[in-house]
Amino acid sequence: MNTPPRGRTWPRVALCAALAATLLLPLAGCGRRKPLHWDMSNVSMVLANLKLFHMVSADTGKPVRASDFRGKVVVLYFGYTHCPDVCPLTMSHLASAIADLGPPGKDVRILFVSVDPERDTLPILKAYTHAFSAQAIGLRGTMDQVVAATKLYHIAFSYGPKDAHGNYVVNHNASIYVFDKQGHSMLIGSDLTKPQAIAHDLRQLLLD
Repeated sequence: MNTPPRGRTWPRVALCAALAATLLLPLAGCGRRKPLHWDMSNVSMVLANLKLFHMVSADTGKPVRASDFRGKVVVLYFGYTHCPDVCPLTMSHLASAIADLGPPGKDVRILFVSVDPERDTLPILKAYTHAFSAQAIGLRGTMDQVVAATKLYHIAFSYGPKDAHGNYVVNHNASIYVFDKQGHSMLIGSDLTKPQAIAHDLRQLLLD
């Protein structure tokens, strides 16, 4: 009776497992590579998902909902147009990051929520946001809506005293919040986050 050469015998289970692994190997490279790391902080387990409290878009003059931005990567930022330094710096970083993305950047939206609705009218918000990026949209709400939104995302803001001309400073957090295409909270950055780091993380989310 012929017997297989020594060293060539395979237990049936091991043979099946090896065959399955061989067949599945080419499929392993078909999925998208997961990001090796985030440059911003991952807050997906602790931060609320995107919620806009029916604020009004400076672009359309109509109320918006979080669902209106489904399919877009969203960057949410709270600021005001009279801000002398932090807001324009942050908006410049966000605009540079989107520009670095090239054509895929069309699927990113910067939502600039005013914490100064008394002075930030819709025309002022529209001119301000569009000066930085065509992908930026100013949002204005009632003070109650603004307070509700800032509480949800742990944004503190307060008004300084008015000067002789009625001007005042609004002190506020400089956090930026990033949401994926389904409106799920993902990342947090700040005015100190470099455009390259923002672009890196946005690029990963755009691949989903």
